Amino acid sequence: MKTILSSCVLLLTLAACSSNNGQETHSTAPTTAPVHTLIFLDKSVSVNANKAFVAQKYQGAVNDIIEQNIRNKGDLLDVYFIHENTSKARALSVTTRSEMEDVSNANATDREAAQTSFDLSLGREKAAIRQRVLQQLMTPNASSSNKETDIWASLPVIAKANETGATVKVYYLSDMVESVYQPGRRDFHKTPPKDNAQADQWAKADAEQLKRYPIGSPAISMVLPFAPNASVKENNPAVTQYWQTLFQELGAGNVEEQ
Repeated sequence: MKTILSSCVLLLTLAACSSNNGQETHSTAPTTAPVHTLIFLDKSVSVNANKAFVAQKYQGAVNDIIEQNIRNKGDLLDVYFIHENTSKARALSVTTRSEMEDVSNANATDREAAQTSFDLSLGREKAAIRQRVLQQLMTPNASSSNKETDIWASLPVIAKANETGATVKVYYLSDMVESVYQPGRRDFHKTPPKDNAQADQWAKADAEQLKRYPIGSPAISMVLPFAPNASVKENNPAVTQYWQTLFQELGAGNVEEQ
């Protein structure tokens, strides 16, 4: 009798394990949110993207941005020009179309073939996107809009991207010298912060009025067009400090200077 009962218990245990294993095999892997990349290209007179050092640095940055962020179907990349009318200056918008087919029930050979097909398709898309972004990078701005640099106007653009639920990554290819002639605005060409303490003070004061733009917690990179041996007069560290503090006050997750 004990032998029969033991056998029944063993069979029930094996059946339960088999059932659990089946559930684990067919579980669905969590999907990742698409990446929304925003590139702001400075088209004011203070930045010359055709200068040899700047061109090399910015072209390298564009290559890295695309390689890191264009990875799956639905990833979005927008390019805006920074000048007098930044928030209305979208120059490019592309969405990744390459899609990896479902290989959950495929054999090893079919999985490898699907991966190869996806990699080739994505590679072609990256190359096309890279070419289009570089074309915008090298396009000169000879209009009167190049006289001002309205970086504040990028904030509503970031806030709109934040509404989509995507992972937002922001790149400024700019000297970050805000220069707007209107009353109540900063003109760092005329009056830059004199030191980090003043930069922090100004940034915190400005953040109070700019918090009306809920930018979320994007990762922000400032890719500056300055050589490593640039003077303090050319590459004022207090200006960078201002933006570091302002973006952090507005909730940015990570702010870095390149």
